[in-house]
Amino acid sequence: MSETIVLITGGTGAIGTALCRQFSSEGYKVVANCHPTDVERSTAVIKTLKSEGVNVQLLAFDVTDAAACQTSVTEIEANIGPISVLVNAAGITRDAKLVDLEPAEWSSVLRTNLDGVYNVSRPVITPMIERKYGRIINISSVNGQRGQIGQTNYSAAKAGMTGFTKALAREVARDGITVNSVSPGYVQSPMIQAVPEAVRAKIVKQIPVGRFAEPEEIARAVSFLANTDSGYITGTDLSVNGGYHIG
Repeated sequence: MSETIVLITGGTGAIGTALCRQFSSEGYKVVANCHPTDVERSTAVIKTLKSEGVNVQLLAFDVTDAAACQTSVTEIEANIGPISVLVNAAGITRDAKLVDLEPAEWSSVLRTNLDGVYNVSRPVITPMIERKYGRIINISSVNGQRGQIGQTNYSAAKAGMTGFTKALAREVARDGITVNSVSPGYVQSPMIQAVPEAVRAKIVKQIPVGRFAEPEEIARAVSFLANTDSGYITGTDLSVNGGYHIG
């Protein structure tokens, strides 16, 4: 397992950082992607991880740029080694009700959250097919399943990710490649902490287990799907939402 390489897009966010810790603890070589405008903050995250003994290599590229994604994947394959696991975790929000949602806010979320999955998966899938092995896990969302007020853009992108996952899973199933998604509910993170306390309390009341998820719980679900022993699980979504949405 020491030579197994995982590429995590959005690898320095709350869930991404937990993913770095999880995969590193299992002996993977971890490459964490960040946006080129986020290098300073991401470098600090990587420094903290390394101080904990988590060895992660940072690679900045924009997932909305197909050419940059191709170049970066080629660079990893040539200089680090073959990518066996891809976790598409890069994502943004631009929340507003549809009547107030500007075209730029719609397109930026779709381009990052959905186009980004295509842009990174496409250059990764060909060498995976050649090697007859691979794991792709896409980080979707409970709001792609149930919808959310003020998130037509985000919900549409995450629902589209689920369709992408199912279709690609069918295409590459006989090549030893599995493609699955994980749909977190509300996760303890700086993003949720920025929500007013009264609103957070209302959300928690709607979650049957009575709390937000820890990022590590999402990471463990992803790790399960990435395991070599999970080869008979493909085209599925693993919901990790504390019962917030069941269906």
